[in-house]
Amino acid sequence: MITKRNDLIQNQQYTWIDVREIDKDDISILTDEYLISAELLADIMDADEQSRIEREDDYTVIICRLPSAEEDEDKPLERTSIPLGMILFPDKIITICRGDSVVIDDFARHRFRQCPVETMEGFVLSILGRAALVYIRFLKYINRQKDLVEEQLQKSIMNYELIQLLQIQKSLVYLTTGLTDNEVLLEKLQKTPYFRLHGEEEMEFLEDAITDNKQAIAMANIYSDILTGTMDAFASVIGNNMNVIMKRLTVISLSLMFPTFITGFFGMNVAIPGMEGKWAWLFCLGICVIVAVIGLFIISDRKNKSVITAGLGEKRGRRKRKDRAEKTPSEIKYLRRKKHTLEGED
Repeated sequence: MITKRNDLIQNQQYTWIDVREIDKDDISILTDEYLISAELLADIMDADEQSRIEREDDYTVIICRLPSAEEDEDKPLERTSIPLGMILFPDKIITICRGDSVVIDDFARHRFRQCPVETMEGFVLSILGRAALVYIRFLKYINRQKDLVEEQLQKSIMNYELIQLLQIQKSLVYLTTGLTDNEVLLEKLQKTPYFRLHGEEEMEFLEDAITDNKQAIAMANIYSDILTGTMDAFASVIGNNMNVIMKRLTVISLSLMFPTFITGFFGMNVAIPGMEGKWAWLFCLGICVIVAVIGLFIISDRKNKSVITAGLGEKRGRRKRKDRAEKTPSEIKYLRRKKHTLEGED
């Protein structure tokens, strides 16, 4: 879809041609009417294209990475970055995006403040600065969702919560990659002769965009390190729970060995006391039960069992008090999404 926009500010000196979610007809218009090479369009459509700036005969090409606005219903916590191509002509600027982005949508809806959009170079800086702020917003949202998933994971360790954490980790990787590419591009814009700034306002805005982009990279790295440590901790918890279960099964198996020994001993043609009576089997059964209970009492860790029981009682008490508390809107949304996913699996 190709849209011409001349209403960013009053007395706009250039034309902004907004191209998003392009199809074959749009590609034909771009190559025939605007004389954009097909190789360049293929690079912009490549989901793995890196940020860069280069000069062609009639125009300057700037490719950056923006956070995508598309949300997958099957992976609601997975956020990615997509390439955006900005082609600067003497009298117009063409932005080409293979999908949709929050950043471009904000400018199309005039949701921007204090951005130097008077010139095409200032418009490019405005997009990069707005992208850094949207990255920060996405990272904060992902961090809140991570905390919510951790709370649910502490209550019940299920595959759904682990998959959610994996989606969050993938999102952090995608966003960090996009931020790193944009950082390289912003540093090149300070030095390249193909991109000339007009006035101190644009220079200050470029420095602010670099600062915001570095802040977003630092946040992404911190959140990624915390998430990695969290997943390692939960993996250790799962392994520890498995060890506890195996220990209990081992204790039960050993306790059943004692009555098996007694029944095997009396099964070797050995006379059972009181075998002439009709209740002799109760005598053997009673001995087996008593021996099993005594053996279980001896080989079980009574001290750890009492500590675990006390801890479980305290944890259940806290859980009941917490369940009585009112759930936040984020928790309600998360539980609805979980219910929808589980129903789909059934």
